[in-house]
Amino acid sequence: MCTTCGCGQGETTIEGHSHDQHHGHHHHHHGHGVAAAHAPGLSASRILRIEQDILSKNNAYATDNRQVFTARGMLVLNLVSSPGSGKTTLLTRTLSDLQDEIPMSVIEGDQQTVLDAERIRATGVKAIQINTGKGCHLDAHMVGHALEGLSPEDQSVLFIENVGNLVCPASFDLGEAHKVVILSVTEGEDKPLKYPDMFHAADLMLLNKTDLLPHLTFDVEQCIAYARRVNPDIRVLQVSATGGTGLEEWYGWLRKAREAALTSSRDAVVA
Repeated sequence: MCTTCGCGQGETTIEGHSHDQHHGHHHHHHGHGVAAAHAPGLSASRILRIEQDILSKNNAYATDNRQVFTARGMLVLNLVSSPGSGKTTLLTRTLSDLQDEIPMSVIEGDQQTVLDAERIRATGVKAIQINTGKGCHLDAHMVGHALEGLSPEDQSVLFIENVGNLVCPASFDLGEAHKVVILSVTEGEDKPLKYPDMFHAADLMLLNKTDLLPHLTFDVEQCIAYARRVNPDIRVLQVSATGGTGLEEWYGWLRKAREAALTSSRDAVVA
């Protein structure tokens, strides 16, 4: 949790939002106010109250986001992973392959730089960058602000590429329909056991970089077993963003999830 890692003490900036003339960014202070968690003498009960307050406020923003997404018939996916999983490469491949079929856009989360947003925009898909400073995850308030600048289309797919981290993003609902966790075969098959909250929160695990398996000692079946020990309902797809293996299954999952989002939106209108 943020009270132990101390994230959120930095300054968040959202690309394209500006109330001043400095770098074209609007400086949104989304710090969680948890620096006091490291102060001597802070009791465990006080830390718990701080955590509950953080998540309660976030969940209220997430509910607002979700209502907007449902009303607009949007499928929103929260992509989570550790750094180096190939998440951005998988995303750019997905955008390149499907942009003529499905309207899509991206919110990019990183501590610094706009490099990944630039990679996304090079595919022809619009993207906006959130830089979290010292923060190690996105929250629902940041996403709500980013939507103002991104203006995604109705009935589109919005990918939220979270900050590379398998800990804090597990606890923060952004209003998404699904968390999708990307795990690379170069990371070790025990990651679901080491970071159980993330794999428990995810509906889908994409086991990426499978083209490298001949060169590794990675146990695919053991990894999947570990993931299902943590989350018996998690679906697992084996993919290679560079080689193309498993991508049609991933795209099929996306299409079905989008159709479910459209159905939910139509049902909400009828109700």
